[in-house]
Amino acid sequence: MDIALFHFPFHAMCWSIFTDGQMHSYNMHLSIPVALLFFEFPRTALSTSIAGLVLLVVGSIEAKADVERVSGIEKVVVLSNLCFAAPLGVFAAEHFSAAQGISRFVPKFMPWPLFWTYLVGAALLAASLSIATKRQVFWSGLMFGVMMFLFVAMMDLPGTLGDIHNRISWTLMFRELSFGAGGWMLAAATLDAQHARGRSVLVTIGRVVIGVTAVFYGVEHFFFPINAPGVPLEKLMPLWIPVRPLISYVTGAILVVAGAGILLTKKVRMAAAYLGAWILLLVVCIYGPILIVSLLDPSTAVKVEGINYFFDTLLYAGTVLALASAAQSSLPGSSQGLKPRLEEYSTRR
Repeated sequence: MDIALFHFPFHAMCWSIFTDGQMHSYNMHLSIPVALLFFEFPRTALSTSIAGLVLLVVGSIEAKADVERVSGIEKVVVLSNLCFAAPLGVFAAEHFSAAQGISRFVPKFMPWPLFWTYLVGAALLAASLSIATKRQVFWSGLMFGVMMFLFVAMMDLPGTLGDIHNRISWTLMFRELSFGAGGWMLAAATLDAQHARGRSVLVTIGRVVIGVTAVFYGVEHFFFPINAPGVPLEKLMPLWIPVRPLISYVTGAILVVAGAGILLTKKVRMAAAYLGAWILLLVVCIYGPILIVSLLDPSTAVKVEGINYFFDTLLYAGTVLALASAAQSSLPGSSQGLKPRLEEYSTRR
């Protein structure tokens, strides 16, 4: 008896069984979500979802011991690597599965755009694994930061200066700058007392970039109170989310206050820790439901958008938490309000 798979509609699998030279068809009905997940899920959405899930699991396993070792808000601070690594894995998968589309954004003066797209994807994948497993984080964080700053110099800055009245261009440029600074914060957190000068330089750069970005984003929340919070881009909060303006105003106030504290070196670590915790809460409570709804939508574009917004905001949370981790003992007042119990955690990375 030969069995052949005939076709895969949304709701059923139809098998064709050949016996004695004749074909007999049988239907094995599945629920729509199961069939959709395994047979109709778009390649980009599927690959990025799998990458994000795998990196979240790996990062959670690596972070478990650190979470158990510390207390209070420090339990959130030690999640910086997890929050940073998972999005990089997602964006790496996106570079491989949607390479043709992404290659169009490579600057025109650079040859072989597809090559650079795959190279960046490979770099993101390597960095995500390094940061998630806490192996060679200094180099992966440092080089990721260099890459992001190069992106800003070659793409974001020229585009922003070419349309200075476009707030989205400014928002994206500050986002890329803060992500680059976040990579440097991960690198700085690995440096011990023998490299205090280098750590101080990196933290100072990161503090300025992340602080300015936080204040800028905070102000934007008051002008656009129904946009999705955290990184205020075009997406609006869905109507089914209650008290949307209140969420935005509270987020804006936290961003401005924390950003000012970071810039003025007033309890830098505490400000970054609580800001990162709030952004992480937004990821879980706002972007988590948005992600679920997006994945159930039949549109590929909606699925990918939901995934990108979730992990983009998670990366921003990881960036701010990385500053909280790196700022320990690097700046005056950086550890005020928090128990200095992360020394062992920092040396392990």
